[in-house]
Formats: sequence, C-alpha cells, structure tokens
Amino acid sequence: MLYEQIARNKRKTFLVMFLFAVIFALVGVGLGQLLWDKPLPGILTALVVALVYSFLVFQDPVNVVMSMNHGQELREEDNPQLFHIVEDMAMVGQIPMPKVYLIPDQSPNAFATGLSPDKSAVAVTQGLLDMMDREELEGVLGHEISHIRNYDIRLSMVALVLVSAISFISQFAQRWIWYGFGGGDRDDDDRDSGGALGMIIGVIGVVFVLILGPLAAALAQMALSRNREYLADAGSVELTRNPQGLISALTKIENSQPMKAANSASASLYIEDPIRRPSLSHLFDTHPPTSERIKRLQEM
Repeated sequence: MLYEQIARNKRKTFLVMFLFAVIFALVGVGLGQLLWDKPLPGILTALVVALVYSFLVFQDPVNVVMSMNHGQELREEDNPQLFHIVEDMAMVGQIPMPKVYLIPDQSPNAFATGLSPDKSAVAVTQGLLDMMDREELEGVLGHEISHIRNYDIRLSMVALVLVSAISFISQFAQRWIWYGFGGGDRDDDDRDSGGALGMIIGVIGVVFVLILGPLAAALAQMALSRNREYLADAGSVELTRNPQGLISALTKIENSQPMKAANSASASLYIEDPIRRPSLSHLFDTHPPTSERIKRLQEM
C-alpha cells in the first residue's frame, strides 16, 4: 500500500509539472499575440523572465525563505533533542544533515526548503517544540526529511519561480494595455488580412495572459503542494515505521491557532496551512484536508 501510494503520487506530480509547462507556454503565446501578433517572441520573452527569476531565487533560497518566515538558525547545543531527531531522520533517509531553524511562533508547524539534500534546511516553530512529544516530532520531521529526500523542495522552488514569472508577465501586460501600447509594428493590411479570426485569437491571448494564466498557475501550484504532502506523509511512515506519531501530530496542528506572522508566499511549504484561510473549494487549498491525510495514514 505504501509503495503504491508513492508511485501514484509521483505520476501525479509529473502531470502537474507538465501542466505548469503548458500554462507557461500559453502565457508566452498570449503575450506574443498581445505585443507582436506572433507567438514566438512572447514565448522567448516569457522564457527570459523565468530565467531571470530563477537566477535571483536560486542564489540562496534557504536564506531567502528563512528571512521571509523569521527563521533563526540553531546550533546543536541550543536544542540537543531536536538536533538528534533531525540527524536520525536524515540518517535513515540517507541524506546529509540539513540546517535547523527555529521560528518564534506559538502555533505548531514546520517546513523544509532548499534546492537539494546537500543544500537544505528544516524549520520548526516554537509551538511545535512545546506541544509535541518525541514520537510526534519524529513524525513531523520524518515528513520534512521526506520532502528533502524526494526533491520536493526543488519542485516547490521551481513552481514558485514559474508562478512569480507568470504574475510579472500578467502585470506587465496590464500596464501595456493601460498605457495604450500593443501591436505598434502592424500596418492596416496586416490587420485586415487577419480578419475576425485574428481578432478572436488576440482577445483569447489577452484574456489568458491577464486572467486565466495566473489563475491556472496558482491552481497548479496548489495541486502540486497537495500531492507532495501525501507523498511526504507516506515517506514519514517509511522512515519512522510509526504512522501514529504523524497522525497525532497532524491532529494537534489542525486544532491549533494559525500562525501570527506567516508569509503567504511560502504557505505551501509548511506541513499544514499556517494561515488557515477559509475556502469554498479544495481547489484553492494549499494542503489536502487533514482528515483525508489521517485516513490514508491509518490505512498504511
């Protein structure tokens, strides 16, 4: 059951990342139609924007994310038990020991970040340390180590870059339209030859760049996050051989208060949504329902 779930979630992740690529390409096509009446220049422009964002974010992702969430790096003498649990989980997961950070918030939560297992970090809140016993901490940290071992941290950073790039392109297109630019190199003959079909394609391109592209990218990012949470839950059980620890920890986290200063851009990294935003549809959730996660853990 465990390995079947892992394989199923990996297939779903591939599909979501493929969807990301399609959305990004379509946004580029829409940008090209808006600015040049040609898709290729738009695709190339979108690619350049993504490369620039990648360069900026991937310089030091751990420091960037920890700064956004007020994380403070810990030494072993600061909390020997926490360090030993992280070290044990990393050893079982066969990855290098990640850096350990503390977030001074009384709501129990945790996340992992970085680009690869040898350049990674885990962060826990003060509330998590105060509320969890050792078995529950092992379940949570086994979950985070699984994110690192599965390279979920890299997927999350790639998704963040793509969503940010698409958002930038959308905002740029809005300003372009607002100031009355667009299609300056087209003459009347070109416009006439396109006819109604060209106008329809142009309108579709504009709508996708401004509305559908950013929305679809955000939904894909949320779907990716939900899918990887299930996989990391299964990975935690694989590392600890004890689903009850994570079940108990998730129950406590679900019944606690949201974090006071959580960064919304990195909310999908946490083991549970730190903001606890009300949602009419699970499409807009950054995490799967805790009840469903517990149900799957109980079936392992």
